[in-house]
Amino acid sequence: MELKLINVSKIYKGKKKNEEVVAVKDFNLSINKKEFVVFVGPSGCGKSTTLRMIAGLEDISKGELYMDGELMNKVEPKFRNVAMVFQNYALYPHMTAYQNMAFGLKNMHIAKDEIDKRINQAVKILDIEHLLHRKPKAMSGGERQRVALGRAIVRTPRLFLLDEPLSNLDAKLRAQMRVEITKLYEKLDTPFIYVTHDQVEAMTMGTIIVVMRKGIIQQIDRPEALYDFPKNRFVAGFIGTPQMNFYEVTIKKIRQSLQIVLPENNVLLVALKDLKKIKDKYLDGQEHKAILGIRPEHIQIVESADKDTFQVETSICENLGSETLVYADFALGKDLNIRESTSSIVIKRYERDVFLAKQKIFIKFGKKKIHLFSNDEKEETIYKTEDGETSNNNKPSLNVLSEEVIEESSK
Repeated sequence: MELKLINVSKIYKGKKKNEEVVAVKDFNLSINKKEFVVFVGPSGCGKSTTLRMIAGLEDISKGELYMDGELMNKVEPKFRNVAMVFQNYALYPHMTAYQNMAFGLKNMHIAKDEIDKRINQAVKILDIEHLLHRKPKAMSGGERQRVALGRAIVRTPRLFLLDEPLSNLDAKLRAQMRVEITKLYEKLDTPFIYVTHDQVEAMTMGTIIVVMRKGIIQQIDRPEALYDFPKNRFVAGFIGTPQMNFYEVTIKKIRQSLQIVLPENNVLLVALKDLKKIKDKYLDGQEHKAILGIRPEHIQIVESADKDTFQVETSICENLGSETLVYADFALGKDLNIRESTSSIVIKRYERDVFLAKQKIFIKFGKKKIHLFSNDEKEETIYKTEDGETSNNNKPSLNVLSEEVIEESSK
């Protein structure tokens, strides 16, 4: 299966005369093999709209959609041979599981023996043989979702589309179904495109993740590359739990080190060899404004002070069993609201520690783990990325459309 979206956009008419609302803008993606692609982003970012355009449930305002080399913009959904699983299961309440799975096949005039064969294969994969003669009201949420997946499988589609299929389930069932869907993907020789706003689902399930914001792609990459080499502050903050800590800082090259001035005039000195390659304009010996990011798990609490430590004051300690979250602030002796403070910090420890409020502790940053972004509207990484390569010089193994292909298609 080969799927290409070239400069695909979705534009709606606004309430005012000649007003346009852009839901998706210049979406470009190419998949030419079995992949589990996840569209992730906050509510309203355009991920479900993009999925619906691929399915044919939404018209494409601009751009081109190809499946196996065939232009699909005007092809009706029923002729695209894709299967879609919805958030609300969409099962017929008066039909048994078997009848729900067989309904679409009967409409396609497939022989009864073939229908039986496909359903038996699907229920074995999903382990739902015992549900065949039950109606939806006699099933749990997870069982209904399995039947909905079974209905998609029996169609033997060339592409699976899943629109937030787990959002109606409780936390335990979500985790279980996450594993089940991943197993299903491994068994079937078919690409999956999965929409979610849950970055945990995205990171654990996807082989390729598309991060979206306000209808625009922010980054397309492997899960580990998104975590290690985010292209801007939004991606860095969206991927990872708890969210990355961010601070407005000033940076300056001093000999072979980078001086970073943090909140409350705390100074961090990092050898340039310990950082990813920084763009030359930031290394001219002058002070530059930037944004520093550090993940909570890359901060260490230490017993005593040295030249690389900072003192912070704790406010809240959350014991989660396997880990502890410590909320603190660089501002000492001040009663600050965590949400309003620009100097607050979250530290993640894989130990069961208890810290009292107003307790002063020493912390140390993992110097090789810090991220630096421009302090402007784009907030892009200031690390060098060349020819689509990630900052560690390893090319992401994605088949993302080149600028030349996009340019040519738009002529």
